[in-house]
Amino acid sequence: MSRFQAPSNEDRDDVFSEEETRLEKLIAPQAEPREFKVVYRNIIVLLYYHMAGIYGLYLGLIAAKWATVISAFITYCISGIGVTAGSHRLWSHKSYKATKPLQLFLMLCQSVSNQHSVAYWVMVHRLHHKYSDSDADPHNATRGLFYSHMGWLMVRKHPEIEKRGKLLDLSDIYGNPYLKFQDTHYYWFLPLMSFLLPTIIPMYFWGETCSVAWNVNMCRYVMNLNAIFLVNSVAHMWGYKPYDKNIAPSQNLSVSVLSLGEGFHNYHHVFPWDYKCDELSSFRTNPTTVFIELCAKLGLAYDLRSASDDLIEGRAKRTGDGSYLTLKKSR
Repeated sequence: MSRFQAPSNEDRDDVFSEEETRLEKLIAPQAEPREFKVVYRNIIVLLYYHMAGIYGLYLGLIAAKWATVISAFITYCISGIGVTAGSHRLWSHKSYKATKPLQLFLMLCQSVSNQHSVAYWVMVHRLHHKYSDSDADPHNATRGLFYSHMGWLMVRKHPEIEKRGKLLDLSDIYGNPYLKFQDTHYYWFLPLMSFLLPTIIPMYFWGETCSVAWNVNMCRYVMNLNAIFLVNSVAHMWGYKPYDKNIAPSQNLSVSVLSLGEGFHNYHHVFPWDYKCDELSSFRTNPTTVFIELCAKLGLAYDLRSASDDLIEGRAKRTGDGSYLTLKKSR
């Protein structure tokens, strides 16, 4: 495991290309007045997802077989790991390296999440870190809780996102054959992995009805979506800031539990290249870290990068809100 005193340029979110330096500097928090262009198709799709998810929760309580409920929970965890350990920590931030078998596994798990392709996910997330809480942040929390949670998916992108997104270097993503395949075939591959297989498996193996299998899986899917959405919204509005009090991202324990370890957002935005996304990880609050460390022990993950104790403490003393001392005592 590597312990870094400071990240190299490739790990930093504040490194800009020559083209980007010519653009106007965006200083957060920023949300200039704009006319929203509503995407009605996305609203209808999201509305259906949530209605089916609520119905699936009802069926899960009164009609579903135990095997179906357990299967949905396992699918929730598989999907979540695909996003947290795959899209986020491996491919967005390159906080560790993975062997080809692990990369393939994580790509398949991320496909179950159906949160678009890894390539698109990484593009959105790298913009989010580079221009956090400004108009070039796709889910700019400065525009409010609903916008940062899911409202940003219901309207056309801000022109700054389109302009600066084209300048991002995603060569590492498109040079990966697994991710290139997924991005090329996402329109059929992701629905197959996320909707069809989780519905067919309960029907075929233990005789669940189609309606129950489909809607219980939709409940799982909606829970996966909203768990990650909470990181974009709630974790940018409520919580403490032991590492940097001058930014919106905050430490939120509840969000971390639901998102498999992504809610310690103040730490993550200060040290985005740390594979743990947290200083004090545990299985209950950060199972993704435990998963990555298990993969490392099995020889599937390597070059895990994390911030040194001195670097963390120094930053907390310099820019934190004072809660770091309380955090240290809880160790």
